[in-house]
Amino acid sequence: MSSRSRTSRTRRHFLQQAATVATGATVIGKLNPVSAAEAKPQPLLPTVKLGPHQVTRLIIGGNPIYGHSHFNRILSQYMVAWHTPERVLELLKHAEANGINTWQNSYAERTLSDLDAYRAAGGKMHWLSLGKPDWDQKPHLIEEAARRKPIGIAPHGALGDRLHRERQTDVLLTLLKRIRDTGVLVGLSAHNPVLIELAEEKNWPVDYYMCCLYYLTRPRDELRKLLSGEAPLGEIYLESDPPRMYKAIKATRKPCLAYKVLAAGRKVENPGQIKDAFKTAFQNIKPTDAVIVGMFQQLSDQVAHNAAIVREIAS
Repeated sequence: MSSRSRTSRTRRHFLQQAATVATGATVIGKLNPVSAAEAKPQPLLPTVKLGPHQVTRLIIGGNPIYGHSHFNRILSQYMVAWHTPERVLELLKHAEANGINTWQNSYAERTLSDLDAYRAAGGKMHWLSLGKPDWDQKPHLIEEAARRKPIGIAPHGALGDRLHRERQTDVLLTLLKRIRDTGVLVGLSAHNPVLIELAEEKNWPVDYYMCCLYYLTRPRDELRKLLSGEAPLGEIYLESDPPRMYKAIKATRKPCLAYKVLAAGRKVENPGQIKDAFKTAFQNIKPTDAVIVGMFQQLSDQVAHNAAIVREIAS
């Protein structure tokens, strides 16, 4: 076969593959769940008290929307590309229609833009703002976030864990005071249950805790000790982590918002596994606590599915 023929054949093969991928993408697009406009509105989910506010025991998170996949850069970019402003607005309306009344996400230009669009469209959900890991260097952003009227602001869990590890809890306390001075609720987010325990022991001026069920900010040298000297690639989700955080949650006097209930998508192999993960969470948090769960609507109606599970369990 001539070089020219081989080139032509290769090109045809490539175009056939591209056509197959394009067709697959179209099919995936058609799997998008029922829109908020078509869904039958559901009653409000069970709620807990957060300061003067009643928030549903299922809070929709922002990680899938803004590309925090906790898997790899490719999936993160894919999530961002799919979540156009129009789809984010539809997602939030759909969450509201399924009885969810609170949305939590990290502070960023894009999240604020989506928040403004949602409110302009008549959205009524409460908003919980989470800071970025660099807020010790940019504390003025606390006031910027407060101007958007969240019901609460929390420094990022990675920042809290780092400041605790570096013995700079005075910096963290200064950030918490700065949040208090804006007039909104003060949150403390952590991956390490030791930080939650310390805040309770010292009676820090906190209104609620955000508790990651997995210690994702664990130092690498500590991981090597746990894994017999191995240096793992990427994030590690250890089975022994959730019980430690659940113990800290149960010991607190203040409301806790547990997150990574589904281990960032590692516990979604089938409906039974998802339901079991929710059951485990609600069996191990206080009646005054809630969960934050990110939801990705492209292939299935995770909003309706998760809301139905929580409605059944939390009722």
